[in-house]
Amino acid sequence: MYFHLEPGNTWLAGGFWSPNAEDLRRIRDDIAFDDAPLRKIIKNKTFVATFGSLQGEQLKTTPKGFDANHEAIDLLRYKQFLLIKKFTDEEVLSADFVKLANHTFKNMRPFLDYMSEVLTTDLNGQEI
Repeated sequence: MYFHLEPGNTWLAGGFWSPNAEDLRRIRDDIAFDDAPLRKIIKNKTFVATFGSLQGEQLKTTPKGFDANHEAIDLLRYKQFLLIKKFTDEEVLSADFVKLANHTFKNMRPFLDYMSEVLTTDLNGQEI
């Protein structure tokens, strides 16, 4: 999780900014096996209302070892998996900002729980 406070440029973020090659492969393998859990999270109305969409740098081509026609190629191209929520100065200076920030971090939880499980278990659900 990350909190950036600057006049005119305040935002909260979470996710994986620069996963190592092994973690990135594990995430992609899980998405390739079954993209439904991640899609459910990123299409959830609370997620969309808070973060809009999954963000992060993406490959322009297909990642090595994956089919360019895979149904989840849009997710497999991600090299970073980021959730970002920007705030106006008015929101930051409001009496409710701490509640707003806390609510934003809470809305990250399903995504972070998903990623934590992916990175700590194998495709059979066994602890690594």
